[in-house]
Amino acid sequence: MTGINGVDTVRRVNLASLDLNLLVSLDALLQQRSVTRAAAQMGLSQPALSASLARLRRHFDDELLSRAGNEYRLTPLAVQLKDLARMALTGVERVFTAQPVFDPASSRREFSVVVSDYGVAVLGDTIAELLAEEAPHTRLRLSANTPTVVDRADQVLLSTDLLVLPHGFLTDLSHQDLYRDEWVCVVSADSPLVERGLTVADLEAMPWVVTFHGPTASTPAARQMRMLGIEPRVQVVTENFLTVPGLIAGSGRIALLQRRLVELLPLNIGIRALPCPFDAGPLVEAMWWHPVFDDDPDHIYFRDLVLRATRQSTGLGAGVIDSGDDHPQEK
Repeated sequence: MTGINGVDTVRRVNLASLDLNLLVSLDALLQQRSVTRAAAQMGLSQPALSASLARLRRHFDDELLSRAGNEYRLTPLAVQLKDLARMALTGVERVFTAQPVFDPASSRREFSVVVSDYGVAVLGDTIAELLAEEAPHTRLRLSANTPTVVDRADQVLLSTDLLVLPHGFLTDLSHQDLYRDEWVCVVSADSPLVERGLTVADLEAMPWVVTFHGPTASTPAARQMRMLGIEPRVQVVTENFLTVPGLIAGSGRIALLQRRLVELLPLNIGIRALPCPFDAGPLVEAMWWHPVFDDDPDHIYFRDLVLRATRQSTGLGAGVIDSGDDHPQEK
């Protein structure tokens, strides 16, 4: 950016003069919020990390960690840097661990997936089992899906391998469809609706348990319901699908859940699934990733593994999307 006097006012950084070890120190300090814990994590002495913190403070002209009683708090700048440092460090690690061919048997890589508890229930165990068999030294990290993550997906996917999410939220990211599911209404097993069936009038009269309820956070089925003019009377909001049955059983509430998830629940859990009395639309679960990793060998391997895990978990012919090639629906 050029100022009114024609002088370049942007602070330029000579990357060649920077010590990348400071990035490791910055990440550890901001994650741990403690010089002692960060030093232990890095295997350094406390004085050595204190020296790194001093250099970082001079570089940013900011305290980064400010003492409050017996603990440290992040300064406003440090809060901004926390996720950026983690993403940058992950990017550096990817650069310097890149290989022309990925060998699962010898890799010690961590594969990361942001996914809802519904996705974990359907696919998590099978993905973990396949990784343990084929890449025994790797690690699988499953992180909770949240509205904030979805809103920042293009940034999050620079440091996370995959985001498992239905269509209707993301665009302009590489993706591959995994399987189809359908939405069902769930009520208490002792509800009279189990015998007489569910009507649109019931949907408008009954109190609801909803998931991810907010201005930009909602399931596709809930959005479709509102588009049809059916406005639910929300009584409980939860961001975990697996908490819904406990909030429905023995109550007069109603909720929307995925049929595959309901079929995985114990039979005596106290709820019943009923067909939706409106067109809830299709539920197509997909895995999404940043286009920068389209041709990355280890990323390609992991995407293929997730697809194989999907086929094993759901079974071809039971909703799995299969286009006849190895990478359906990629963009």
